[in-house]
Amino acid sequence: MRKRHPYLGRPDYQFWRKDPALDDKRLFDPVGTPSFQIGERDKIATAGSCFAQHVARFLANAGFDFLVTEKPHPVLSQGVAAKLNYGLFTARYGNIYSTRQLRQLLERAYGIFEPIDDAWQRSDGRFVDPFRPQILPGGYVTPDELRLDRAIHLAAVRQAIEQMDIFVFTLGLTETWCDRRDGAVYPLAPGVAGGTYEDSIHEFHNLDVTEVAADLQWSLDFIRTKNPTVRFILTVSPVPLNATAIDRHVAVSTAYSKAVLRVAAEQVVASNELCDYFPSYEIITSPFTRAAYFEDDAREIRETGVKHVMSLFLKHYTTANNSPVKVSEPVIAKAPRQPSRNEQAEALMQVLCDEEAIDNE
Repeated sequence: MRKRHPYLGRPDYQFWRKDPALDDKRLFDPVGTPSFQIGERDKIATAGSCFAQHVARFLANAGFDFLVTEKPHPVLSQGVAAKLNYGLFTARYGNIYSTRQLRQLLERAYGIFEPIDDAWQRSDGRFVDPFRPQILPGGYVTPDELRLDRAIHLAAVRQAIEQMDIFVFTLGLTETWCDRRDGAVYPLAPGVAGGTYEDSIHEFHNLDVTEVAADLQWSLDFIRTKNPTVRFILTVSPVPLNATAIDRHVAVSTAYSKAVLRVAAEQVVASNELCDYFPSYEIITSPFTRAAYFEDDAREIRETGVKHVMSLFLKHYTTANNSPVKVSEPVIAKAPRQPSRNEQAEALMQVLCDEEAIDNE
C-alpha cells in the first residue's frame, strides 16, 4: 500500500509542533531508546568537561555505584578532600575538555606517551602538573612531589579503565593548546595557571570533525582492549566557551565547537555497539526550553536544568528510579550533626572548571 508521503504515520516525537514541551518545557524528552540499561551494581566512571561533574553528583545521590578509584588519605577531612578535588570525577584528572586530552591520558596512563613538558612553575615558586594544572590549589613544593602524585593518579586511571562497567564521557571543547615538539595537549594554555607561554614551543590548534572522531574512536578501542565489556555513553556539554583564541566572537567559536563535537559523537556512536549518545546539549539549549536553564551570565547551567537532564538520564537508563530526581536543598542544622549521604556527595562534587581561570589576571 502506497502512502501519499513518507512522513505519514510517524510517531509524534518526529514532529516539532507535536512535542508537548511547546506547552510545558518540563515535558521535553528527546532521549529516545537506549541500547542498554544501567544496573545499581554497575560501576559508572565519568570524565570530560566540567558539566560531567553534575552527572557524577546525581548518580552518587541516586544511589548508583559511582566509581572513584583515586581517593583521599583517610586522615583528610571531608572538607579538605573536597578542596583538593577528590571525587569530582572517577580519578583526579580534572577537566578533560578535548578528545585529544582523553586519548593522551590513556597513552600516559599505560606508558605509551611521556610528554616532554613535565612540570610548570607558578609565580609563587610552586609547581603544577601541565595536564591538570588546578587539581592541587596550593601547588606542589617540588617537581618530585608532583611526579609522585602523578604516578598515583595514573595508577588510579588504569584501575578505573579496568574496573568500570559504564563510561560516561562529556565532550567539551575543540580549541586546544599544545606542545609543538611532541603534540602534548593541555587543558589550559601555558601561562594561565602556571608555566610560561612561548611561541617557539606552544601553538594553538582547533580540532576538526575528523580529528575528534578519530581520537574518540581510538580511545574507545583502546579502552575495550583493557575492558572488553564496557558500555559507553557520550554527551556534549551545553556550556559555551569561556573564551576563544580565534579572532572572532566567542559565540561563533562556541557554535563551531559544539557542532564539531556533536557530529563526531554521532559518527562514533553509529560505528560502535553498546555506545549511546545522550542529548544533554539538546535538552539545555533547545528552543523548547526557551533558554530557561542558563544562569544570568548566559553560560553556567542552572540546577533546574541539570535536574531535567539527569531525571531523563535515570528515567531512560535505569529501572530503579523512573521518577524525577529530587534535588537536595541546603539544610541549616539547629545542632551539630553528621552530614547526610546526599550532603557529603554534594560537598565532594563542587564543580571545578579549569577554563574559568582564563578570566583571572
